[in-house]
Amino acid sequence: FARPIKFALLFTFGNLLAVGSTAFLLGPTKQYRMMFDSVRIFATAIYLGCVVIALICALWIHSKLLTIIAIITEIGALIWYSLSYIPFARRMVSELMIRLCDTEL
Repeated sequence: FARPIKFALLFTFGNLLAVGSTAFLLGPTKQYRMMFDSVRIFATAIYLGCVVIALICALWIHSKLLTIIAIITEIGALIWYSLSYIPFARRMVSELMIRLCDTEL
């Protein structure tokens, strides 16, 4: 995190290459159908939106603080998007976070 703008660029382009590599393995049509399936349409939209926001913060705004916030949000969106491929994973993580963050114990 010493150079957050450079890290943001490399991390974001790495994520785009990872999505592109799965499109290469599965085929672009199947990858597109899987990404925009009704189960993961919101996770895909949030993840792609975070990728765009991270690039905007790094390339045009040049703000280190906004870039770090965008990268942290992108990591969270990537985790949520990845959990959409594991059956019941998002529900389990949601219930775990509710139990951990519940103040009425």
